[in-house]
Amino acid sequence: MKLGKFRLRRIINDIPLNYKFLMILVIGVLLPIIIINLMFMDRMSDFIRAREEQNLDISLERARKDIHDYIDGGVAVSHALNTDKALNEMLDRTYEGQLEFYETFDEQLRNRVTSYIPVNNQIERITIFTNNPTIVSGGNYQFINATVKNSDWYRLWKDNSDPVYVAAYIATEANNFASTVPYLSVMERMDYYDKYNTYEKVLRIDIELNKIYDVIMREKDYLNLYLLNENNQVIMSAGSGYRKGLISDQYSIFELPEQYSEEDVHTISIGTAKYVKGWKLVGLPEGTRINKALVEMRVFVGLLAVAVTLAAMLFIYIMLRSYNYRVKRLSRHMQKVTNEKFDLISIEEGRDEIGGLIQNFNSMTSRINSLINNVYKLEIQKKNLEMERVRAELNLLQSQMNPHFLFNTLNAILVVCTKNNYDDVTDVIKSLSRLLRRLLSWKEDIVTIQEEIMFIEMYLKIEKFRFRDKIDYEFEIDEEALLYKIPKMSIQPLVENSCKHGIQMINAQGLVKVSVKIVDGKLRVAVCDNGKGIEPEKLREIILSVRNENSSGTSIGIRNVYRRLELNYNNQAGFDIVSKPGQGTTVSFEIPVNLLERKFT
Repeated sequence: MKLGKFRLRRIINDIPLNYKFLMILVIGVLLPIIIINLMFMDRMSDFIRAREEQNLDISLERARKDIHDYIDGGVAVSHALNTDKALNEMLDRTYEGQLEFYETFDEQLRNRVTSYIPVNNQIERITIFTNNPTIVSGGNYQFINATVKNSDWYRLWKDNSDPVYVAAYIATEANNFASTVPYLSVMERMDYYDKYNTYEKVLRIDIELNKIYDVIMREKDYLNLYLLNENNQVIMSAGSGYRKGLISDQYSIFELPEQYSEEDVHTISIGTAKYVKGWKLVGLPEGTRINKALVEMRVFVGLLAVAVTLAAMLFIYIMLRSYNYRVKRLSRHMQKVTNEKFDLISIEEGRDEIGGLIQNFNSMTSRINSLINNVYKLEIQKKNLEMERVRAELNLLQSQMNPHFLFNTLNAILVVCTKNNYDDVTDVIKSLSRLLRRLLSWKEDIVTIQEEIMFIEMYLKIEKFRFRDKIDYEFEIDEEALLYKIPKMSIQPLVENSCKHGIQMINAQGLVKVSVKIVDGKLRVAVCDNGKGIEPEKLREIILSVRNENSSGTSIGIRNVYRRLELNYNNQAGFDIVSKPGQGTTVSFEIPVNLLERKFT
């Protein structure tokens, strides 16, 4: 168990810091948010479906109640008229002539039936049919003639034995026999009073179908409603074409559309009364409503998840960035310590554990730097004593040979060469004389680029005389760089190395190129050659030797240049060596211009 725990800890410790933060974000934040949102969406989907199912049931019951109220209202009016004693007596009376009937009509019958319509606005028409031959047909009172007896509604009423009968049928319009219209009528025999049954009287109340159609259309956002009679015929639906006059000559039998299953069907009986027995309302859900609700819910949950995720990511980013940034700064400065650079971490440490580490690191670095500086001072003092000793020895050697004797001898050789037209020898002696004179009189430690280039040119002329066409050279110097000052002999050792270790090692003609430019606020000096080049392993050895102060042996000239640049410019000077075997070597260094002195003309 402990071994497994140790392995897990080792694996976790091996993961880079950035990947750890990414794993915290993905596993600790994004994954829980996604899982919670998926579970929430699933529960919300069930809730929305249940709510919509409840809404569908409410819609279906609301439509059923309204339709039942319309029919029940018609039945109530029919019952009221059937029990109207005066109306039964006047309809059962035998009139002597039309004049007597019209007088009775004007006094008693004209508004006796129509007065119920304003109160029951779902009633379109009330008609009483009778076989009393003394009644004049017209308006709400009609004689039962052969046409009436052959009509659909009359046959339906005759075939039914119920005292109150509700029927749906299609018949010709009263004022237009060329077209047919649907009817929904309440029919009742007026036989409430036995003594007024001399003649047959049938009451027919036509329900306003527009009212029922409006109810069906009102619920269309929830359900596609179908009003079915006892024979399962579709009396009316949203797609029945009632408003467009597309009614066929007969009602169709209800069939479930293909896109619906039996589970989708919502059915409810219109009522429990005998006159609506078998009548029902069938509702098919409008699929887009539930889908729209689900889509809206998912969009909302998705946006909420995105908002929560972004907020969590921003919070974690801010928190972890504080941690990550300071740890990386601490790591970089610790790496600098391994390279003997004891820079302090100049950031807001904070009061947490990382802040404590940074404070302790700065304190430790300051102490180490102080100790090293004390050791360096002692070393510098020793080196100064050694340099004084060497300088004394050089002065002793110089005092043993009169410089004027050397120059006079070179001048005498120069005169002889000039008389004999030894031009090459003359030029090289001139260069050698100037070079020696410059070495003996060069007291300054910091010289201009122009002086350094002149000294290098004299040196290269001597080398070209020695090796003839084997060595050539060229300069690429920015005019604005000539007056900047650098430590003397900063470029000449690099040129000497190019000639000695690069050009002299090849059989072809060699080229030494000295470049001095101002680039991006820095003085860039580069010495290039097309000589032998350096093998990668040897190049790494040279670079380590140059950067190691205690190294001895080869590359002394390059190391001296590097150390003087490092000491003079507080480690801000860059130094680089690039070489490819068989192609040549480039040694370059860069110094920020703001650290350089400039000679004013």
